[in-house]
Amino acid sequence: MSFQNQLFIFCTLLLGFLKLAEGKTRHYTFHIDSHNMTRMCHTRSVLSVNKQYPGPPLVAREGDNILVKVVNHVAANVTIHWHGVRQLRTGWADGPAYVTQCPIQTNQSYTYNFTLTGQRGTLLWHAHVSWLRSSIHGPIIILPKRNESYPFEKPSKEVPIIFGEWFNVDPEAVIAQALQSGGGPNVSDAYTINGLPGPLYNCSSKDTFKLKVKPGKTYLLRLINAALNDELFFSIANHTVTVVEVDAVYTKPFSAGCLHLTPGQTMNVLLKTKTDFPNSTFLMAAWPYFTGMGTFDNSTVAGILEYEHPKSSNYPPLKKLPQYKPTLPPMNSTGFVAKFTGQLRSLASAKFPANVPQKVDRKFFFTVGLGTSPCPKNTTCQGPNGTKFAASVNNISFVLPSVALLQAHFFGQSNGVYTTDFPTNPPVQFNYTGTPPNNTMVTNGTKTVVLAYNTSVELVMQDTSILGTESHALHLHGFNFFVVGQGSGNYNPNKDPTKFNLVDPIERNTFGVPSGGWVAIRFLADNPGVWFMHCHLDVHTSWGLKMAWIVLDGPQPNQKLPPPPSDLPKC
Repeated sequence: MSFQNQLFIFCTLLLGFLKLAEGKTRHYTFHIDSHNMTRMCHTRSVLSVNKQYPGPPLVAREGDNILVKVVNHVAANVTIHWHGVRQLRTGWADGPAYVTQCPIQTNQSYTYNFTLTGQRGTLLWHAHVSWLRSSIHGPIIILPKRNESYPFEKPSKEVPIIFGEWFNVDPEAVIAQALQSGGGPNVSDAYTINGLPGPLYNCSSKDTFKLKVKPGKTYLLRLINAALNDELFFSIANHTVTVVEVDAVYTKPFSAGCLHLTPGQTMNVLLKTKTDFPNSTFLMAAWPYFTGMGTFDNSTVAGILEYEHPKSSNYPPLKKLPQYKPTLPPMNSTGFVAKFTGQLRSLASAKFPANVPQKVDRKFFFTVGLGTSPCPKNTTCQGPNGTKFAASVNNISFVLPSVALLQAHFFGQSNGVYTTDFPTNPPVQFNYTGTPPNNTMVTNGTKTVVLAYNTSVELVMQDTSILGTESHALHLHGFNFFVVGQGSGNYNPNKDPTKFNLVDPIERNTFGVPSGGWVAIRFLADNPGVWFMHCHLDVHTSWGLKMAWIVLDGPQPNQKLPPPPSDLPKC
């Protein structure tokens, strides 16, 4: 065989391998529609994707290119956010309204185009306008590349378990009323598992999720907290699970009888079923973790773990079997949350390293919490002492502009849209978790932080006691971050950094700032664009607990944000 022929065959094989490595292009179409749905004897119109609640799974492999055409058939403006997807140089596809794009208007469409780079596991997609994500959400399932395996036992089956919140009325009316009155919003009427509230609510036993299993098998449960405003505890009666991944990052495995997820967090766990038919059924239940001062939905969602019934007639029918209930921690158990999140560690193996920034270029200290804003003249408000509820980061309550921040940044038209003077430290220092200051008024503004490309960032987020200490699930778009430390009380910049874990800290995209405590994260700003950071309790986002980071282009061509796609929606 001639050298040319050998070279040709080698190049053909190499191209084939590269194509395999590159991944496929996968096309999806999401139709935003409304349809009637009944839960707990209440029927209402819900907005959804392809008339499904929860929405359809987006299934792909690591390295695949994804094209999702979103067509809006309803009166409301809509966007879709691919929560946790890194969006490397594809910020135009990130989805938060007025941050990376103008929303998709009625009878308009937009194609989200992004690649799943260096990620595998479970994430979620959801609407990113107002509270529309209450019913517009679904799973993102990223399988390993072809011929690659999980770093844990191969499960015999994989099952998504999506926690949601059901309102008997339109959630958009709930938040509109709250913003007008200045008071806290009405709470949800139920939690759901895969859209079903389960048997512990009135008129709901027929709407119960059942997980049917066989003895002696291993199941991978892909857990997603898509609830609007509530962190959740989850447990399966008489069973423990092994945590193997969070936010599409492999973890050091550990077993747990009860789990904790904030809204926006995902978790893969292995469930090993009992070796023999157990002659009983088991409730799997979730209820909220809440430490704030307001009201909250204190109900319990349950599904049923049901073992396949043996063929022999020696066993009673399933309906007559005893049913076990799990024990969940108290709803205000901050201690359980601290212990559970403290167990999470990155796998940090040779193949899946934890690339924690060891040196820090820029340090930030942000307070996060509630506050107040004045009641407009000649109106009465239902917030604290006749004011309106607000929320802020470093006392700045973020105001979304009427055009998209990313377009204004890209085209150099920031004037009148945003400023770049977001404070790196709290403007007023006080005993953050002690007696709150007399003045709880926030400042409104569209302020951002500008980072040079490849800046390594350390950010400490401190909860405050203003209007009560509360856990805040902070989500950072466009990046994963490492949780290098957390603690209760006020952060001590002299003592606390000596205890930071810079070896195998957990890596994720959403983390709860502890109630009455602090968390320290590190990330590398290696993704040019405008990146939203906000509390994933939607009521706090609505009140202004949000801000944006602007990461500038790097010097190399592959370190710059490309121009926007031609079908980017207009405001």
